[in-house]
Amino acid sequence: MANGVSDVGADAPAGGFVQLLTPDGERRESVTTADGTTYSVDFTDEEYRDLYRDLVTVRRLDAEATALQRQGELGIWASLLGQEAAQVGSGRALRPQDMAFPTYREHGVLYTRGIDPIMPFGLFRGVDQGGWDANEHRFNGYTIVIGSQTLHATGYAMGVTMDGKTGTPDGEAVIAYFGDGATSQGEVNEAFVWAGVFNAPMVFFCQNNQYAISEPLERQTRIPLYRRAAGFGFPGVRIDGNDVLASYAVTRAALDNARNGQGPTLIEAYTYRMGAHTSSDDPTRYRIASEVESWKAKDPISRLRAFLTKQQLAGEEFFAEVDESAKTLALDLRERVLAMPDPQPVTMFDHVYPHGSPEVDAQRARFADYHASFEGSDH
Repeated sequence: MANGVSDVGADAPAGGFVQLLTPDGERRESVTTADGTTYSVDFTDEEYRDLYRDLVTVRRLDAEATALQRQGELGIWASLLGQEAAQVGSGRALRPQDMAFPTYREHGVLYTRGIDPIMPFGLFRGVDQGGWDANEHRFNGYTIVIGSQTLHATGYAMGVTMDGKTGTPDGEAVIAYFGDGATSQGEVNEAFVWAGVFNAPMVFFCQNNQYAISEPLERQTRIPLYRRAAGFGFPGVRIDGNDVLASYAVTRAALDNARNGQGPTLIEAYTYRMGAHTSSDDPTRYRIASEVESWKAKDPISRLRAFLTKQQLAGEEFFAEVDESAKTLALDLRERVLAMPDPQPVTMFDHVYPHGSPEVDAQRARFADYHASFEGSDH
């Protein structure tokens, strides 16, 4: 044991992390951390296969989005490549009543909440601002401003407590997603203060993908990120973010603690962003190829496939069917994205306020006149 986290092998960072599935597909029945907490999962064979299907499907949809952006069909795209296990595992750990607050990269969590995968594409294509019903799906809109969603989530969680929806196993919990770079933002630390002081039913889920755009982790912190939680009065735990089983087990436990009135937890999912920060970024300018190659050996999909194969839970026919199904979904997604209508510029005023506004109406009219002035010209 070290720093409250299990030391689980040579592939772990300094201080170790919770890992239930090794990179070569070996399954650990449980891991007990220094505080005496034991983490494990109890899945059926079909549930293991479903997790694999989730991981493959989410990666294939993400790859299609990257291709669409490169072909000029999206303005920008933030890929989750390499982070599928952190997102799918934590997303599947949510109960139906729980509420999630994402950044702009949580396409895998969105998928696990049952939201049509096309929904983020309206945002990144400039068609809308994200079209899903946050209350229906218990998944808030994407947040572009770094770290601000943690304050939104904490305020929401405080409201959950005020509404008397905690203290029982069927209570409500809240999870906020953010990256390692966001931990340097004031909003995130303020959220930690409020959540800790008010014992909010919160899980702070940090996907530490090693780079805040181009800044490596060592320029963000002197200590492992999960240890920051102690200064705010609640527990922190680091997990192998490429292990979907650990992601599920630790997130489920933290959410259940929150809903039962035991307050917040910080989870640091130690993972790696295999691609660019966004499609406008060139990661070759700030990291070396050998580093990327070393993380390929820890791929979340490969290790679960190895486990399924070793345990004889799936064979080549299953893997081929999953690949084909994911490809079909991706091609369907592409066709639907390309069929999206191009909205008229004046529609940007439509949903500023739910019941309209005289000021916005005046702005709309002036903009419409200005836009009409270009008709018949070469502009």
